[in-house]
Amino acid sequence: MSKIDIRHAHSLPKAKARKAVEEVAKKLAEKFDMVYDWDGDTLKFTRSGVEGSIALAPKELHVHAKLGFLTAMFKDPIEGEINRVLKEKF
Repeated sequence: MSKIDIRHAHSLPKAKARKAVEEVAKKLAEKFDMVYDWDGDTLKFTRSGVEGSIALAPKELHVHAKLGFLTAMFKDPIEGEINRVLKEKF
């Protein structure tokens, strides 16, 4: 099983950071057909072959995802898209 583990610094207030994480999740959901939901300050997302989360901390986001066997072949494009959207929003 392949994993994605990204830490991304931010300087946004909590409410703005949460809104930006929600926007990131919407873009990823559209592009990769994922579903997501908040659990406290952690946004959890899933789709066939992918399970992960974006944890919101005061100065950092932590993106963690487990990729199934077939999805692991797309690790680089998925990781690249996550990084691109994080840079755009944060």
